[in-house]
Amino acid sequence: MSRLSLLAAVCAASFAFAAPPAQPKIQIAILLDTSGSMDGLINQTREQLWRIVNTFATAKKDGQRPTLELALYQYGNDGISAQAHHVQRIVPLTGDLDRVSEALFKLTTNGGNEYCGAAISHAMDELAWSQSPKDLKLLYIAGNEPFSQGPIDFRKAVKAAIGRGIVVNTIHAGSEAQGVRDAWAEAARLADGNFLFVDSNRAVARIDAPQDVELAALSVKLNQTYVAYGARGAEAKRRQVAQDQNAGGVSAQSLSTRAAAKASANYRNDDWDLVDARARGASVAEVPTASLPAEMQAMSAQEREAWVEKKSKERAELQGKILELTRARERYVAEVRAQQAGEASMTLDDALIESARKQATKADFSL
Repeated sequence: MSRLSLLAAVCAASFAFAAPPAQPKIQIAILLDTSGSMDGLINQTREQLWRIVNTFATAKKDGQRPTLELALYQYGNDGISAQAHHVQRIVPLTGDLDRVSEALFKLTTNGGNEYCGAAISHAMDELAWSQSPKDLKLLYIAGNEPFSQGPIDFRKAVKAAIGRGIVVNTIHAGSEAQGVRDAWAEAARLADGNFLFVDSNRAVARIDAPQDVELAALSVKLNQTYVAYGARGAEAKRRQVAQDQNAGGVSAQSLSTRAAAKASANYRNDDWDLVDARARGASVAEVPTASLPAEMQAMSAQEREAWVEKKSKERAELQGKILELTRARERYVAEVRAQQAGEASMTLDDALIESARKQATKADFSL
C-alpha cells in the first residue's frame, strides 16, 4: 500500500471512530438568603421553578440540546453553622429537578448573618462545575443585606468565579438605589453578570387558563408511564407525585408549568425510570429481576422489552398533548397580560429568566 493510500485509510478510520461531540450543558446555581425577612423570595422561587426550567426547554447549541443542571444553596440562616459561614449546599448540580423542587418546599427562614462573598466561594468550591468554556455556567445570588458582609471579600470571590467562566448575577430584594449602595451592582459588574432588583414581598401574578384542568389530568397520566427500577426507584416515583402536589397546592398555573416541564427534554430520570434509561441506551434485559417493579418480575425478557416500549409510546403521546395545550395556554396568558394595565415590579423568576436569556444568547445558545 502506498504512503498516500495508508494515510487516507488512517484518516478514514479516525473519522469513523471519532467520538461524538459532548452534549452541551447549562448549569445554574441559585443561592437564596433564608434569613427571617426572605419568606417572600422563597415563595416566589417555589411557585415559578418550573417556569424557569421551561425557559430552557427548546435551548440548543451547535444543533444539540443541552442538559440542564440546577443547584440550590441557602445562606444567612442561623440554623447553619457559623464555621460554615452560615452557608449550606442543599442540592448539588443535578438534572433531578424533582429533588430541587422538594428541597425548595422544605426551606424555612431564620434570622442570621448574610455573607454573600462566602456563599459564592462555597458554591464555586463545592459544585461540580463544567470545565468546558463552551458550557453556560450561571450563579444567581438573591438577598437584601449589604453584599460586603462577612469574612470573605466578595470582590475576590466574584473575580475568581468569572476566571473559571462562572457568571455571577445578583438579585437584590429591594430598590435599585439600595442595591447600588450595598454593592450588589458592583458584584455583578465585576463578574460580567447582571444586577437585578425585585420586590420579594410581591405575590407572583397568577393567571388561570382554560387549559389548566386538562393539563393537570395529563400530568397524572404521564406519571403512570414511569417504570421505577433499582434501589431508589420507588422513592423517586413518590417524590414525583409529591412535587405535583406541591405545585398544585401553590396554584393551577404552577401545576401547568410543571406539567410542561415534565413533557420536555429537561425532565430526565434515567437513573430510576426504565423508559428514560432505555432511551439513553440502557438494556432492559440487563436489569436484575429483583430491581424491576413487581408487575415486571414474572415477565419474560421479550415481555419486559414490550412493556417498556408500550410505556415509551404512551409517554410520547401524552407529552405531545401536553406541549400542544401548553402552547395554547401561553397564547391565552399573553393575551390576558396584554390587556392588563400598568407595569408591576419583577419577581425573582422574571429577573432570573430575563438575565439567563441574555447570557445564553451571548454564549451562542439559542432559546
